[in-house]
Amino acid sequence: MSRLRTTSGRGTASRVISGIGVVFALIEILYILMIVLGANQANAFFKFIQSLAEPLALFFPGLFATGNYNVDVLLNYGLAAVFWLVVTGILARVVSRY
Repeated sequence: MSRLRTTSGRGTASRVISGIGVVFALIEILYILMIVLGANQANAFFKFIQSLAEPLALFFPGLFATGNYNVDVLLNYGLAAVFWLVVTGILARVVSRY
């Protein structure tokens, strides 16, 4: 029975880590959609999402410069979203194994 609880705890930790990655990726995706669809950048909700998305994008903004702002945002912040999904997925697997 002790082993079941330990495995359950690791499973819970890996689900939490995966969930955090999904939330981070969703923030990036929401920011991309707001930019591409032309959201009002003076809006408080836009500024809130931007204040979350920009730090989560890490070093990706400015990585690609195609000359089209919307494409740049899509590539750079989209890559950040994929990064968070991959990194947290790897961390979740490591936690669930050990």
